[in-house]
Amino acid sequence: MESLNRMAIELVDEALEYAEELNVGGYDLENEATVLDFGLEFDGGVEAGLLLTEIQTAGMATPQHGLGELGGVSIPFVELSTDQPALSLLCSQKAGWELTTEDFEGLGSGPARALVAEEEEFRRIGYTDAFDLTALAVETESHPTASAAQQVADLAEVEPSSVFLLAYSTASLAGSISNAARVAELATFRLSELGYDPRDVVSVTGRGPVAPVADDERTAIARTNDAIAYGGTAHLTVRTDADVFDSIPSTAADEHGRPFEEVFDDLEWEFDEVPADLFAPAEVTVDVLGGPTYVHGGTNEALLVESFGL
Repeated sequence: MESLNRMAIELVDEALEYAEELNVGGYDLENEATVLDFGLEFDGGVEAGLLLTEIQTAGMATPQHGLGELGGVSIPFVELSTDQPALSLLCSQKAGWELTTEDFEGLGSGPARALVAEEEEFRRIGYTDAFDLTALAVETESHPTASAAQQVADLAEVEPSSVFLLAYSTASLAGSISNAARVAELATFRLSELGYDPRDVVSVTGRGPVAPVADDERTAIARTNDAIAYGGTAHLTVRTDADVFDSIPSTAADEHGRPFEEVFDDLEWEFDEVPADLFAPAEVTVDVLGGPTYVHGGTNEALLVESFGL
């Protein structure tokens, strides 16, 4: 299999070449690592968010943007499809790197994770990447620091000058776009957590509403999670039948039906305390090759209308 990082770096080069047109900015840190600002000081935009998503999935998934309807109102949706879900979604797009140093904090996703390959997904799939350049998308409120880039370099075993950090806040257009594109990833991850072999997931398509950009990070985090748990729909094609498909959607969670803002408030915004089964699409269709088709869950437009302030 081609290196995830090599394919992602080709897209990073595209972002650098067309930074002005994408409304993003690039600059070097003192240790020669490169930061691309997709939504901190720079506005970013729809195309920036889609390219960010492509980089997060190492170019092995296709994100598309279009208008849909929610509560009688036209709003944008993002649809993402991939025929390599185990690699593109679990080994790359998944937000599994808590990038924390003395002067920086952010949540990392993207192919840099595959150079470290310490998360359970990599053992299940049996994949480890090797490349001398790497990219990590970082969801954060602050600009990445040299120490943050150094942590990535050390764990990925590359030079700091080979590290590209793509930074954006949740409360940005790129943040709303890239989070709406996580429906397929979360469906695949949930199925894997239920004990299903992710290598038996043949193809996945996910669609989610793009949350309006909030004026603070907490509201943005709540909205973008509501978008998936109450408005996200996914279609999976799998090789083998199983009795766990009804547990994929967020409707299977005990906390389902409550806006994420309430859930987070009750838990004092301790993210690790939120039940994992709530981080899933609202509705899931599973096609078994040569077998039955299952449909589970359902969307909740009324909750989303309130969450989005429509």
